[in-house]
Amino acid sequence: MKLDKTPLALAATVLLWATAFPAIRVALDGYGPAQLSFLRLAVASLALAAVTPWLSIRRPARDDLWRIGLAGGTGMSAYQLLLNWGELHVPAGTASLIMAAVPAMSALLAARFLGERLTPTKAGGSLTALAGAGLIALSGTESGYTAAAWTVLAAACGQALYHLTIKPLLRHYTGLEVAAYTMWAGTAFLLPLAPTTIRAFFSAPSDRQPPPSASASLPSATGFFVWGSAVARLSVTTVTAALYLVPADVLAASSLRYGEQPHPTAVLGGLRSITGLLLLEQVTPAPAARKAG
Repeated sequence: MKLDKTPLALAATVLLWATAFPAIRVALDGYGPAQLSFLRLAVASLALAAVTPWLSIRRPARDDLWRIGLAGGTGMSAYQLLLNWGELHVPAGTASLIMAAVPAMSALLAARFLGERLTPTKAGGSLTALAGAGLIALSGTESGYTAAAWTVLAAACGQALYHLTIKPLLRHYTGLEVAAYTMWAGTAFLLPLAPTTIRAFFSAPSDRQPPPSASASLPSATGFFVWGSAVARLSVTTVTAALYLVPADVLAASSLRYGEQPHPTAVLGGLRSITGLLLLEQVTPAPAARKAG
């Protein structure tokens, strides 16, 4: 009997992405949000480039370049910039609770643009999850929190667009190929930040070089690869619903290691988001998308 590796890919992605939130928070002590964004993508891009000769990554078709650019710009460049800036004021655990809205956004986008089935239960779950994310964004009282929380929610929008955009690509390319294409595209968009990032790297405290940046970059390279493998096999709605496991891991790690405690209202909003995501899973999975061409 052949072992289904899709659940393993989802579990690996959850664990990898959960480590990124607290790692970003620590790395921001030595880098600005823009510099950290480019550094994370650059490290991940170099790692993917290093293994390319042994993994036979094909050159993408010209007709797919616009989609690769869109995925790289939204799910890599914009996501990194928005999330990193948001975590200047929003605790790592709270940021992960806001990002739990990604599956709801993905479900709505997949229904609109990919024809995936959106039942009343799924629609209600999506709206409940989005309402929970909005509650989190309004839960803070300290200066800068609310704007930063909405910025993290914008980062979630970028991730939802990424999940939507890569689904058609995965009909023709492997998960590793899609991860490499979009990572390189996202890095290219942020190349203007390279000079300031290099200066920040050499001026950052010695205890920030290189572990925080490296640990924050690992999920970018490995996580997107295993994530692509799962998305290629299941509907966008079903796969992204696995992300509701990330906040629990982040909250536990942030509390134990860094002493971060989210605002009670943020926790309430997070529970509301997760309730909405559970509603997304109480229905029959969407049928597989039709083959292109």
